[in-house]
Amino acid sequence: MPADPSAPPQDPAAASEPAEPAPAADAVEPAAPRPIVLKSLHGGRRGGTQALRLSRALMPRAAPEAAGAVLRVATYNIHKGVRGVGPRKRLEIHNLGQAVEAFDADLICLQEVRLFHHREARRFQGVGPGWPDAGQADFLAPEGYAVAYRTNAVTRHGEHGNALLSRWPIGEIGHHDVSDHRFEQRGLLHVPVQWAGQRVHAVVAHFGLVHASRVRQVQRLARYLETEVPAGEPLLVAGDFNDWGEKLDAPMRAIGLERALDPRPLLPAPVPTFPAIAPVFALDRVYLRGLRCVAAHVPRGAAWARWSDHLPLLVELGLT
Repeated sequence: MPADPSAPPQDPAAASEPAEPAPAADAVEPAAPRPIVLKSLHGGRRGGTQALRLSRALMPRAAPEAAGAVLRVATYNIHKGVRGVGPRKRLEIHNLGQAVEAFDADLICLQEVRLFHHREARRFQGVGPGWPDAGQADFLAPEGYAVAYRTNAVTRHGEHGNALLSRWPIGEIGHHDVSDHRFEQRGLLHVPVQWAGQRVHAVVAHFGLVHASRVRQVQRLARYLETEVPAGEPLLVAGDFNDWGEKLDAPMRAIGLERALDPRPLLPAPVPTFPAIAPVFALDRVYLRGLRCVAAHVPRGAAWARWSDHLPLLVELGLT
């Protein structure tokens, strides 16, 4: 969804310098799949009925196929961890931490993630558990996950961007500006991941609000992939594409990317994710090269509708 329009963008150099993610994670050991354990609002860990309630809204993790492992990927626009307006504005980042951990995903692609926002931090100081001390990507990462984050948009009081949380070791993090005009700052986060004995490239995207801008952003994505991603290596591009009219599949297919749709019969495809309270538009997607979709799912329910204006999309992928 759009960047915060409350103030004109300023020169990123004038803002606080975003912290660098952890070094290239060749030394990061993959976090083994485990029972769902949720962060409590006060920083501890808990399971019980809340974990069970969330897990029932999600598809069960698929068993490995005969041809190899299954890569479980989630993409989620978290709306900067805050919902509501004016005096009814509320902090949801702690609930989103529970949701992210409940995904039990290998890769979690996040959009509208904040590293810092001074005004919101002051607003929620002393309110419940309060604004996290860490950046939202680090705060949301389950234990043992590698974190990659880069800023897309800088505003008067803070910034936001894309993040990848990975159960598997990650390589050098790339970031590419695909802004089409100065009123929408957009970027691609590129993270190579070591999975199933090979390198898989994950690109987290957040495209613009105007169709012509999105088409140009597909072209910029194509040029970036041509120079930065070897043609023979598996690739997924996940995020919020803002494609209200379902017009992007053809341009994406023209650059070699197929949309991940559930192949099982009798399941509606594509699955809508926006608005969360009564989803109509399938804005959140995963596009693939060298991978195929085994299953796809969008959780529904009152809690999911409250935490962000988008619902998350979960897909399970196998190698072609």
